[in-house]
Amino acid sequence: MAAHASFLSDLEDAVSKGTAESCLRALWHATDVLIAGTYSEEEIWTFGEIISRLAREIETSARARLAGKLAVSRNAPFKLTRELASDDSIDVAWPVLSQSERLDVETLVSCARTRSQQHLLAISKRRSVPEAVTDVLVVRGSSDVVNAVAANSGASFSNLGFLHLVRRSEGDSILAESVGLRKDIPRQLFHQLIAKASDEVRRKLEKERPDIEPEIRSVVVDVTGAIHARFGPASKDYFTAKRTVAKLHDRGELTEDKVFEFAHSLRFNETAVALSLLCPLPIDIVERALVERDREPALILAKALDFSWPTAMALLFLGAPNYRITAGDLDRLKLDFLRLNVKTCQGVLAVYRSRKEAAGGPLFQRPAAAVV
Repeated sequence: MAAHASFLSDLEDAVSKGTAESCLRALWHATDVLIAGTYSEEEIWTFGEIISRLAREIETSARARLAGKLAVSRNAPFKLTRELASDDSIDVAWPVLSQSERLDVETLVSCARTRSQQHLLAISKRRSVPEAVTDVLVVRGSSDVVNAVAANSGASFSNLGFLHLVRRSEGDSILAESVGLRKDIPRQLFHQLIAKASDEVRRKLEKERPDIEPEIRSVVVDVTGAIHARFGPASKDYFTAKRTVAKLHDRGELTEDKVFEFAHSLRFNETAVALSLLCPLPIDIVERALVERDREPALILAKALDFSWPTAMALLFLGAPNYRITAGDLDRLKLDFLRLNVKTCQGVLAVYRSRKEAAGGPLFQRPAAAVV
């Protein structure tokens, strides 16, 4: 510890008195000592302050060399790492943005929002890219950026991030294939992706992922590209949701408020599992009801559980293509919902608990008595 303090003191003295040439030699010496040693965060901070002073006047090529050294070091000073990541020169910023484990999420988000597309591409190559960062990349990034981050197995995406990926994959077969191969894609967005994908993309997905071939083949698309829902590929998120919601149900905490929270947050898996447990109905029937082009099945589910209109509306938006419903359609759906009878809708569900749906037939057939 004393030796480290003495070295830093001598280095500080050299910085204040040295020439440009001696300062450059001191920079590389200090950097190599920092990288090779074991130090406390306080000592790393002191190194960072000195190295930053030495690096202020050096040429871009030297800064790029410095960035390359620090990008792979566990001793890289936090402040200096942020400065290098935000450098206008991509030669300087690239190694830090793409590799450094000492770079915080806030800096990554800031760079994703404000820097060049090359900076964004560097971020997309990281071993791990958190949701807060990919949420920006999929909106602001170029085609190269979006394709790179979609193909990055270490990248994590929010539901909204996946929605943007699906939208941007229209007409981009490479992106559609990358997104379709991701095992963490939400089931309902997988449906939308396959519904709009080309035959070539579907064939590639079937070849690369034989485990989801039956699911791909089962997705039927009409002329408007709407989804007649069935299962998407079972994802890790689905099984996690199943465990989480089942625990809530076992504790008696699976309420309408919880279903509204899931649906409003666009958490399709949790919503579908919750409805399946509350109805109760097989999960495939619930999923199909939520994304059926005819919105009536979703209304029947909500009314059978005696949910309020805000909850029913959240379910409708969750299953709607791109989560959008026109104001006119929403008004019509509200009137339909208010006219439904709770007991009759419960009877409709009882029918589907006792027999299988007729092949090719509609999901739910509401009798005339279903209205008040």
